Amino acid sequence: MRVLLVDDNLQMRTLLQITFSTSPNDQIVQAENGEDAIKIIRSQPIDIVFLDIMMPGDIDGLQVCEFIKTSEEYKSCFVVLLSAKGQKADIELGLAKGADMYLTKPFSPLALMKIVEDREFATKHK
Repeated sequence: MRVLLVDDNLQMRTLLQITFSTSPNDQIVQAENGEDAIKIIRSQPIDIVFLDIMMPGDIDGLQVCEFIKTSEEYKSCFVVLLSAKGQKADIELGLAKGADMYLTKPFSPLALMKIVEDREFATKHK
């Protein structure tokens, strides 16, 4: 499983990296902004993206999500939005942009591991 972690906060990326480092078969890639995330997605296959919404730069997480889900080439990538924005309208907007899941911060690292495990199982049994 190839996992992309996108967050402008180094501590959050480190926490996510540690969370997924227990699975030796996963390849973890990190990006600190939307522009870098899109470059990575275009340059290598990614199975699942954990994506912060609010990031500096011209491209936020919602735009990255929309780029992935409207692209014929990348739309099969599973997108999990991670955000401190937890209002109903925020969640609905994220899902409307194509996110497969929306989790509010703080979240359980175990829940993230379960998402990856479930995706690995689904991928292997297509």
